[in-house]
Amino acid sequence: MSIPTPRSAASLDRRRFLTAVGGVAGLAIAAQVPGELTAFAAVREKDEYPFTLGVASGDPTHDGVVLWTRLAPRPFEPGYGMRGKTTNVHWRVAADPGMTRSVRHGTARVSPALGHSVHVEVDGLQPDREYYYQFRYHGHYTPVARTRTLPAPGTAVNDLKFAFVSCQDYSSGYYPSYRFIAEDDLDLVVHLGDYVYEGTIGANGGNRRTPVPAAARPAPRSLDQWRMRYALYKSDPDLQAAHAAHPFMVTWDDHEVVNDYANTKANRQPDISALRAAAYQAYYEHQPLRRRSIPVDRGLTLYRRIQYGDLAQLDMLDGRQYRDVPPCGWGEAQACAAAYDPKITMLGQPQEKWLLDGLAASTARWNILGNNVMAARLDHDGNAGELLWHDACDGFPAARNRLTSHIQDAGVRNAVFVTGDWHSTFVNDIKRDFDTPGSPVVATEFVGTSVSTNGDGAVYGPYYGPMIGFNPHIKFFDGDRRGHVRCIVGRDQWRTDLQMVDTVSRRDARLYTYASFVVDDGVPGARQV
Repeated sequence: MSIPTPRSAASLDRRRFLTAVGGVAGLAIAAQVPGELTAFAAVREKDEYPFTLGVASGDPTHDGVVLWTRLAPRPFEPGYGMRGKTTNVHWRVAADPGMTRSVRHGTARVSPALGHSVHVEVDGLQPDREYYYQFRYHGHYTPVARTRTLPAPGTAVNDLKFAFVSCQDYSSGYYPSYRFIAEDDLDLVVHLGDYVYEGTIGANGGNRRTPVPAAARPAPRSLDQWRMRYALYKSDPDLQAAHAAHPFMVTWDDHEVVNDYANTKANRQPDISALRAAAYQAYYEHQPLRRRSIPVDRGLTLYRRIQYGDLAQLDMLDGRQYRDVPPCGWGEAQACAAAYDPKITMLGQPQEKWLLDGLAASTARWNILGNNVMAARLDHDGNAGELLWHDACDGFPAARNRLTSHIQDAGVRNAVFVTGDWHSTFVNDIKRDFDTPGSPVVATEFVGTSVSTNGDGAVYGPYYGPMIGFNPHIKFFDGDRRGHVRCIVGRDQWRTDLQMVDTVSRRDARLYTYASFVVDDGVPGARQV
């Protein structure tokens, strides 16, 4: 078996490959998608390109990775062009982008029960290596895509480079951030939720001003409608390019089901079980997740952990599926004593125990928590009251205190929350107890803005801006820019760069670094540089 080239020797090939993928922004894949999503002409199945939704890899380990695609020649028609049949898809993994040094290959059996989605769990790979992969079906090939394995647990590692993203409302605009992510030299991309949005989409695609197929416009309620919603989002060429360039770790927030939901309830909706079950299945079908995440009994196991050598541990959290209804009310409300009941949970007792035990046992230098809603307190009204946003951790202070106290008491090294949801950027000190003046800082939080949600409008600057003075633990805030967050985790220092785009009204936006921060090993809290 051929052994892949180590990271240092492969750097030139990697740069060339990423530039090629990102420079065309997925056009090799998207060229097979008609226009910006007009319907396919009726042709024979064997002549139809089946990989219209692109490819992806994810959930990497030191010796393997999940490879994903979905067969959907006509993604916006009943049956998606697959005629309801079970079939085979061929896949191949190689050590080079020319696919000449094959290291693994096989056949995946796919069925209509999971929307003809393909989830190949490749194992037996070498640690800390780049690989390239490709699918084949009925004589059609996907473009070659790139992935990589993790360093072996305990191996000395100098750095981890990753980007994190969230909140990509299709109607709000394009995804230029993903073009730059595709071109970047990264080890991993972390998606923190709101991969799709659940509302109605207009015929002209909102701010995109491009036609949307009629079948993809309604607010999704059934599994078929959710599949078409994901197909619409997955058709974006820049998103396809980012998935083709890097492995992803994903979790969800609320809009993958319905706004601000908790477990099987939402505001003025006492039971969303059926809606949630359909949404969860579609989520699995369209993400590079392992078999352990196949939906069972209307639930989906999403929380999981990876080790990046001796440098980092990443815990991906599910803050939606198991949470209690916020005791003090939905959304913006005054604090109340009921939220301090120790039985109230945000993660659910099994996940919370898994997290606390994993943090206590961690020997990593940096402990990263992939988090869907803000961990820090955000006091809305200062001395006038205790007005908080209860869909975030402020609605669950007892659960937050159990985690923050554990971080300090268990001596968890360098805990850093990376967070989505807010369509704004925050850099926060995480206190052991936000209700106690002078409580020590025990962790750091970076909250990333949206990829596209809210478009180019100034929305949250005017809204949250007046509140920041009430919250001295918030070290930085910006509410009106779109983009992603790039992190370089070194042995002695963590660096975060806020990567913003000047517009999401066009694909050809410009990228700029808006601000940068560092966290020093052993010193919780970030400082701007």
